[in-house]
Amino acid sequence: MRFNTRVLFHIPDLTIGPNDAIYLKGANGVGKTTLLKILAGLLKPSSGVITPKHGGFLNRLWSGAGRKDVIYLHQSAYLFDGTVYQNVVYGLKHRRQNAHDKRADVIAALRLVGLETLADEHVSVLSGGEKQRVAMARAWVLKPSILLMDEPSASLDQESIERLVTMAQDLLDLGSSIVVTSHQANKLTTLCRKQWWIKDCTLIESPLLQVIDKSDINQSTINQSTTKQANTNQESTYAATSAD
Repeated sequence: MRFNTRVLFHIPDLTIGPNDAIYLKGANGVGKTTLLKILAGLLKPSSGVITPKHGGFLNRLWSGAGRKDVIYLHQSAYLFDGTVYQNVVYGLKHRRQNAHDKRADVIAALRLVGLETLADEHVSVLSGGEKQRVAMARAWVLKPSILLMDEPSASLDQESIERLVTMAQDLLDLGSSIVVTSHQANKLTTLCRKQWWIKDCTLIESPLLQVIDKSDINQSTINQSTTKQANTNQESTYAATSAD
């Protein structure tokens, strides 16, 4: 990607597979947001092409900005002038669903982010964290193939971060892929299993090591010991019965 005479980055090949969870990192100004917008179809690369998963003649014929199955979530929530419900249901506007099913989907999304009681409130009364949760609910309700999250946890309180993690995990469970940018590791990045690092105008891809909590190891050891002891007791009982 080039801006005037400056080369921001050069990436020969890049693939997002099904159910990928990717942590995109890099210093300020290296082009993380630019890359996400290119993947979302919001920016055109200086060279090369972006091929959708189901690319074909009809996809190429459709030249509108953005891609239907890829959603870009900005770090500052962009909401419409309306209620919380109206913002979330907007993405379902052209879905072939009856009004009852659409409402059920919206309420389910708002329940996941803990805002179902604010469905009829105007978005202007929400806090910054609540607005970001509304934006996430609007993305979740569409069940995208790929969700691109640009610094989603920046300036958010702990509850809002945990709500975003819940929705991101739910999308992964449904088979979607996510790409998360962040300047530091957090609960969202712990969902990721792959790392993209933009450095020296190129992108380095690597598996992301998973940190296992010590308490989880201890609990696993206890469970294994308990199972082993139970098996020993069963064998002893069987032996005693056989002897009788």
